[in-house]
Amino acid sequence: MRRYIEIYSIMLRNSLIREMSFKANFVLWMVVEVLWFCGQIVFFSIIFGQVDRIGDWSKWEVVLLVGTHQMIAQLFQAFFFVNVANIPELVRTGKLDSLLVLPVDSQFAVSTKQFGLDSMINAALGGVVVCFSIIRAQGLVYGYFNFLNIARYPDVIYPWLFRIVFGWVIPVVIIANIPARLLIKPLGQPLWLMLHLMIASTIVFGLSRAFWRFALRHYSSASS
Repeated sequence: MRRYIEIYSIMLRNSLIREMSFKANFVLWMVVEVLWFCGQIVFFSIIFGQVDRIGDWSKWEVVLLVGTHQMIAQLFQAFFFVNVANIPELVRTGKLDSLLVLPVDSQFAVSTKQFGLDSMINAALGGVVVCFSIIRAQGLVYGYFNFLNIARYPDVIYPWLFRIVFGWVIPVVIIANIPARLLIKPLGQPLWLMLHLMIASTIVFGLSRAFWRFALRHYSSASS
């Protein structure tokens, strides 16, 4: 485990050096993401200019949901998306071979090769919005890349079959909705919500490991 932590820290440092080699690009992407995030806030502000609630969600509860989604999506972007997006290119060019022969777990090697550290700043922005929303949302004082966009809307707007599919089979709806609900009314939410999140996350992690091993068994080396 210690060896993996050391490797992980080296990969993080290398990614930071790579990002700082192109500072203008680093800053530009952060600005683009901030503007996109602000656009979402404006979008819901316009909606709540016409209605008081969306289902059982108030204005500031939805803002909290958007902020929660921003944090989760940007953390995924920072630590996983770049590497996931690079897998087809690694296979096509044969560079995956060099990662498979490393004396570490192959999925770990592929998943930690590169990081999008500019997304960390935008995740922090989402955290600021969440903290601000907690203060403003009534009742709180008492208490990747397109699928993820589903999670930034309240789950109550989707049909029940959609919620089942994207809450269990492809659990993207719950990744922001359940944490947001637990932040909104932590004492009033049923225990099964947290169990749902934990079970679905465990299932997805297990499936990713099983699929990775299946893919390796059927992988043909570029040199063969």
